Amino acid sequence: MDYRRDFVVRPGIGVRLADIDPGFTGGHRSHDKAKPEIRRHVERMDALQYLLYADGRQSLLVVLQGLDAAGKDGTVRHLFSGMNPQGVSVACFKQPSPEELAHDFLWRAHRRAPGRGEVVIFNRSHYEDVLVVRVHDLVPEAVWSQRYELINDFERMLTRNGTRVLKFYLHISPEEQLRRFKQRLDDPTRRWKISESDYTERERWPQYLEAYEEALARTSSDWAPWYVVPANHKWFRNLAISQILTKTMEELDLKLPPTAVDLADIRRRYHKAAAKQKKARG
Repeated sequence: MDYRRDFVVRPGIGVRLADIDPGFTGGHRSHDKAKPEIRRHVERMDALQYLLYADGRQSLLVVLQGLDAAGKDGTVRHLFSGMNPQGVSVACFKQPSPEELAHDFLWRAHRRAPGRGEVVIFNRSHYEDVLVVRVHDLVPEAVWSQRYELINDFERMLTRNGTRVLKFYLHISPEEQLRRFKQRLDDPTRRWKISESDYTERERWPQYLEAYEEALARTSSDWAPWYVVPANHKWFRNLAISQILTKTMEELDLKLPPTAVDLADIRRRYHKAAAKQKKARG
């Protein structure tokens, strides 16, 4: 399957999340069956990230969105941990700080956008300003409704400056979310993730879906597409996202830069130093 084709939100076309099965696995029967393919994609992503860093002409921004326990942290851990941390970073967007509130809503996103040669993952993102603020009525509709156009302009500007933008909505069911909440309760190593909002936000599930559907429809573009990834099965989430990332990075025409030194001279220096070291050892 080509998950870029199958999961993309077509620009200008609405999406109804209730019609998308969050338990979809694309014909893959189990994690064990999918493991080799996931491993190949992750290894390829690592190699492509090395080329991206060396090439130094382009960058990659990955946006991860989803309801609580959708798997944003897990996606980062499983798919990006093999990359060289010198060229990869993660930006988490939580409640805005006083400094961030003193600027326009895109300021904190822009300052964390990747430089040339870098991969940056947004764990939540500038989209919180058309999601949370809408559901909780933090700003008037007249304010947040204008932000879609500003977001499109922002992402178009990033793209024109060499940043490839990929956005993933991790789609889980209410039942799967509740199961994951129970895992946090039962596992002492996960209890630190528990918050009161886990359950209070569940009461707003329909409002969040409505907000996401409008955001996906109005901000999926040819230059910064949204993908709705079925995420009830963590392994399938990893398979789909890693395939999409690999295929996209392969299209960037990444190349190792030309050598900036005289290789013949460097080789002479090397052999001279090696001979001197050998002589010193007797």
